[in-house]
Amino acid sequence: MPLDVIDPGFGRTGTLSLKLALEQLGLGPCHHMDEVFKNPLQVAHWQAVAADQKMDWDAVFAGYRSQVDWPGAHVWRELSAHYPTAKVVLTARPEEAWLKSFSATIGTLLRGYEQQSMPPHVTAMMTASKAMIVDQTFGGSVLDEGNLLAAYRKRIADVRAAIAPERLLIFNVADGWAPLCSFLGVAAPETPFPRVNSSVEFWELIHGRPQPN
Repeated sequence: MPLDVIDPGFGRTGTLSLKLALEQLGLGPCHHMDEVFKNPLQVAHWQAVAADQKMDWDAVFAGYRSQVDWPGAHVWRELSAHYPTAKVVLTARPEEAWLKSFSATIGTLLRGYEQQSMPPHVTAMMTASKAMIVDQTFGGSVLDEGNLLAAYRKRIADVRAAIAPERLLIFNVADGWAPLCSFLGVAAPETPFPRVNSSVEFWELIHGRPQPN
């Protein structure tokens, strides 16, 4: 089953809301970090990605029709090349709002996850995520706000440069069903667009905020 939709967007750009939306539109299951946490067998794939090993993407995404969020967003170039008919939906939001949300959630977790009581496979995935996100995306630190914003802007610019305009939608989930469904060529549901994973909900899912060093 090839991927039909690829999202290169960073976490905290509405990726979980998009996951639920795509699944509601019949484009699921949708791969997201939450899927990895629920499936220990997924972790070995992402440890290999973090180690820059050659991957069989069909095996990594077996059973999925779409991808959003890290860790898949880390390899968006490879995925967009491997699945040339997939549409690319880049989740984005105003950069200062993204920075505030990322710093208060994922950034904090990546700095303090070793203090958390987590299943071993989740801890292992967090270590792989730290390599991909902190080291390989943000140059070793999630504390420098200028560096974080530069990486955020670079991701958007890189996707714009690499993906043909007719294949790309830059999508703010606040805009709801209309632009997404128009781009995907599907009817918009009558139900409200999913709005999930606030910062409070993020920490409820993680079972508490760590105290980073």
